[in-house]
Amino acid sequence: MGERIGALDFVRGGAVLGILAINVTGFWGPLLATFSPAMPRIEPGGALWFIAAYVLFEGKMRGLFTLLFGASMMLFADAAERRGAHPDLMQARRLVWLMLFGYAHYALLWWGDILLPYAVCGMLAFALRRLAPEPLAASALLLFLASHGLEMVGDLSTIATEAGVLAGQGTPAEVAGETAMMGRIAASIAADARVLHAPFLEAAHIRLTTAPFLPLENLGATFFETFPLMLLGMALLRLGLFTGEWERAALRRIALIGIGTGGLMSAALIGWAAAHQFPPAAMFAVMGSLAAIPHLLMTMGYLAALLLLWPRLQHSAAGRHLAAAGRCAFTNYLGTTVVMSALFAGWGLGLGGALARAALPLVVLGGWALMLAWPRWWLTRFGQGPLEALWRRLTWWGVPRSGACAA
Repeated sequence: MGERIGALDFVRGGAVLGILAINVTGFWGPLLATFSPAMPRIEPGGALWFIAAYVLFEGKMRGLFTLLFGASMMLFADAAERRGAHPDLMQARRLVWLMLFGYAHYALLWWGDILLPYAVCGMLAFALRRLAPEPLAASALLLFLASHGLEMVGDLSTIATEAGVLAGQGTPAEVAGETAMMGRIAASIAADARVLHAPFLEAAHIRLTTAPFLPLENLGATFFETFPLMLLGMALLRLGLFTGEWERAALRRIALIGIGTGGLMSAALIGWAAAHQFPPAAMFAVMGSLAAIPHLLMTMGYLAALLLLWPRLQHSAAGRHLAAAGRCAFTNYLGTTVVMSALFAGWGLGLGGALARAALPLVVLGGWALMLAWPRWWLTRFGQGPLEALWRRLTWWGVPRSGACAA
């Protein structure tokens, strides 16, 4: 048990650090800045950072985090059963609290919350936990590929239409459609700038009055990534991937093929977009359906690579710090929102949009240093991260304290 928990924490640590490399753009600027370096504007060096982050991190770290969320639900169920509690009831309680954490995260701090969508998808995924791992994994992959494949058909048509308009060959209706899209983009950027630069209470009021259901919209936009990857994570745990039961040669093949093939596909996509000056409709597809397969390949490649590294690094300082960061991932995730908002939001230092986009890698490095610095010290003294402990207490509130379970 300890070995697989350690491996999960180590991978989760890598994932939560990588997520900051993507989320930092959303803290710095409007929502649409995360879709293109041309939104709200092209800056010297900004496109290079966007391209690097896209190839290395975009979708892959979120994918890792989602796989691990599915695996952790299975571990929680096992622990609840050992404690004599009903696993389905306890998981529902756990996820309801996560949903509340997520909505508070959105309302008070940031539009980019993933906790509420994770809680909803987790409830649906957990209902299938008793399926055998092989059909569970097959169903997850089929749903992932079919849903993104159908979306890809529409996106390719949209890209072709936009290319015609930008080349001066579009019909009047197509030109009007492109113009309307650009108007919506400008309105979205202006609305996000208003929130970004507002005082704390005013920003929360704007979010709650103008977009109270945005987390549910995010759920709809990400469901066919989040739900199947949670199922896949559940299946992979049962298939022994996290317990050292897979041969290292198989892990090496997955790492090489996944990172190599997925990386080349990601680089080709963003390279094509850069060569065409990041056309807006195309960028939504490049960040969405067109990236689904390379993201999945690299996610699996990173997972295999980190599992290969864990036995070599588990007794090293680097390995222990990364595993501790993963063990405190919930606190690190919400904590980085507080720290980054304090840097970029109007109620903090107000650097959003003012700091050069090319400087964001330095912010990420500083964030990583913070995320790695505190967890080992804290865990030595308290055993769990502060928000992890709070989540656990809320989940088990009123349940007899017999046995042991980690939330």
